[in-house]
Amino acid sequence: MTATSREPLLHVSGLTVPLPAGSDRPYAVREVSFELRAGEILCIVGESGSGKSVSANAIMGLLPSHLKPSAGRISFQQQDLLTLDEEALRELRGRAIGMVFQEPMSALNPVMRVGDQIAEVMAVHGAYPGAARRQRVLELLELVGLPDPPSLQHAHPHRLSGGQRQRVMIAMALALEPAVLIADEPTTALDVTTQAQLLALIQRIQAAKGMGVMFITHDFGVVADIADRVAVMEKGLLVEQGPAQQVLNHPQHPYTQRLIAAVPARGTGASGGMPAIPAPILEVKNLRKTYRSGGGWLAPRRIVHAVDDVSFTVPRGHTLGIVGESGSGKSTIGKCLLRLTGIDGGQLLFEGQDIAPLKAHEFRPLRRHLQMVFQDPFASLNPRHTVGRSIAAGPLANGVPAAEAEQRARELLRLVELDESAYDRYPHAFSGGQRQRVGIARALALNPKLLVADESVSALDVSVQAQILKLLQDLQQRLQLSMVFITHDLRVAAQICHDIVVMHQGRIVERGAPEQVFDAPQHPYTQRLVGAIAGQHWRPMAAA
Repeated sequence: MTATSREPLLHVSGLTVPLPAGSDRPYAVREVSFELRAGEILCIVGESGSGKSVSANAIMGLLPSHLKPSAGRISFQQQDLLTLDEEALRELRGRAIGMVFQEPMSALNPVMRVGDQIAEVMAVHGAYPGAARRQRVLELLELVGLPDPPSLQHAHPHRLSGGQRQRVMIAMALALEPAVLIADEPTTALDVTTQAQLLALIQRIQAAKGMGVMFITHDFGVVADIADRVAVMEKGLLVEQGPAQQVLNHPQHPYTQRLIAAVPARGTGASGGMPAIPAPILEVKNLRKTYRSGGGWLAPRRIVHAVDDVSFTVPRGHTLGIVGESGSGKSTIGKCLLRLTGIDGGQLLFEGQDIAPLKAHEFRPLRRHLQMVFQDPFASLNPRHTVGRSIAAGPLANGVPAAEAEQRARELLRLVELDESAYDRYPHAFSGGQRQRVGIARALALNPKLLVADESVSALDVSVQAQILKLLQDLQQRLQLSMVFITHDLRVAAQICHDIVVMHQGRIVERGAPEQVFDAPQHPYTQRLVGAIAGQHWRPMAAA
């Protein structure tokens, strides 16, 4: 990571983009200025709504119609990008400036083969005619580390994993060897090992090609690993910028200091100083869940052992973390615990009673004691119901009188630190962190004894994530809750969990206290997971 002293490739000066009337602030971005040089990685950091993506889309000429820059200049190749018409911008996109988006599945055409989509980038610009274009596709697939390019080029996006789809997006962005690569949160939704692979890939290609990379992220671990310089945005303003080591280790602006202080630290989690382990509220013994698909005369039968002979115990009042990558079986365990899917073997002993063999009507009275907080509260909340109605629905279904259910819902909103006025508002009126608080309030409405949180903070900004984790810890102590906390983020697990089990291909490969799993991992898979955490050699201020 060595920045060069050349003239800037890209110079953004005084960029201002007003927001429509009635928005929560006047400007999406206001008087934002920064530059990107050849051979360097500039990380733009900030929370959701800070203006990071608006700045990137302004450079690409991809702002929605209701957002129009009112001032500023974006200088690239001796021209102001803000003055170019759509045809001129289209000529620059892909050829001179490439972009990698956060969600490749929404950016890729689901009905086109991935090789054809890469070739289309070249066709639009008339590059690599004839057989050279197909050869270039194979070269790019190999460059981004995808297996068996001759075969994979014929696959459709849904056949690829999330990490493979993101590699295809990188291949498309690099097809014409642009001078500038803009990457907008390209690793946010990926497992830690996949993220580490893609960060290394971007760094390797950037160094080999001498590109300038503008990398948008809210993850300071990623910043610590790849950035030459850092620019920090808050509510549309660029509040701090400078060399990465300066911003990370000696932040000047209070907002930057708060963001870094909110980064989960490697530590002893909730296990430090615990008294003797109490009796278990939940015992899982030899749990098995198998998925079967196919089996027709054209396709072989596919068997996946999603959960394979898994056993663990959750002591009363404790939090057990279940960590692992996508496909490890951790979310399937959560569904099994709440009887949202059937199981193929084993026992689920809740307060000594095996709930696994219970019929639906037998389990229904127990369901109130086991509740779930979902990853995406917006998808799990009915958009046509007010927040108050969603929270009160559970008590009403269990025979609680309407007035009492409403009073309980208002009390819960206060408990999760939301204003009581939220009762009459709809989910779309809240931020992601506020919706997650609503989801927690709804899960608590029936006074559960066990809470299952499935990736409940993975989509949140680091400071909002810290607030939700603190809220869960406070609620656990206040209400004597037991929790199963499912996550792919080991740093988060270490912060909130008393004990951790590590899942790999449906089986538990390691278990122990957070400090044991972090500092002395025994299993090779756990060692790879811990080793892949971004920012390994950087400690935020709170952990220093």
